[in-house]
Amino acid sequence: MTRMRRFCRAFAAELVTAFALTTTYRAELLLWALSGTLPIILMGVWSEAARTGEMPYSPAEMARYFVAVLFVRQMTFVWVIWEFEEQVVSGTLSHALLRPIDPVWNYVANHLAERIVRLPIVFGLVGLCFALYPSAIFVPSPSAIALTILAVLASFTVRFALQYTFAMMCFATERASSVEGLSFAAFVFLSGMLAPLDLYPSWVATLAGWTPFPYLIYVPARILIGEPVAIWHSFGVLTGWAVLLIVTQRCLWWWGLNRYTGMGA
Repeated sequence: MTRMRRFCRAFAAELVTAFALTTTYRAELLLWALSGTLPIILMGVWSEAARTGEMPYSPAEMARYFVAVLFVRQMTFVWVIWEFEEQVVSGTLSHALLRPIDPVWNYVANHLAERIVRLPIVFGLVGLCFALYPSAIFVPSPSAIALTILAVLASFTVRFALQYTFAMMCFATERASSVEGLSFAAFVFLSGMLAPLDLYPSWVATLAGWTPFPYLIYVPARILIGEPVAIWHSFGVLTGWAVLLIVTQRCLWWWGLNRYTGMGA
């Protein structure tokens, strides 16, 4: 119990520090948030396609989907691999290892603090979408909001665990972020960020089902707009991937510490 209290105090201190740092660089945060506005562009493209072509979505439904994609993507964005890579290459990870808790909690605190500061910007972007496409305006039900919060938390956990697992390759190579680039290409294509997955060929949807990617964007977005989703299956898959990735990352972490020499320090 004493150990848990120490951890909670240490993590609270990390979170307060991360929040202060994030608010200091809030202008940079605004630029990062604006860089993730691809769904707004895709919303216009696909809404027009739905208006002129034969699709299972109406223009309003397509616009709502991409509003939800924008929100989910903004709230689950992860950058830990680049921060970890920089610390390993520069040797500053050595200082993080002297802290009373595992360095991973510093990265988690940074991401959580950033989400709190980013939230008003995200709501502003959603408001912009509604202003551009009034037909996309919707009010999610209380149950949809609750499930979306859980789905976003689960999605963020899996996305963070996946990227942090790739980050462990920094102990063996200085450019582990290149592996993340390959993973991100698959993420963009299979997550439903470019288009709803039910517009893809059936074999692509089957392939995507073997990966965690559809459950990171497509499923939370559909939950938010009230579309039918296999809730238990989706959360079960996310839980399975989270456990697998966390166990893998822990094993790679201890392996990497044995190789780490503080290069660049």
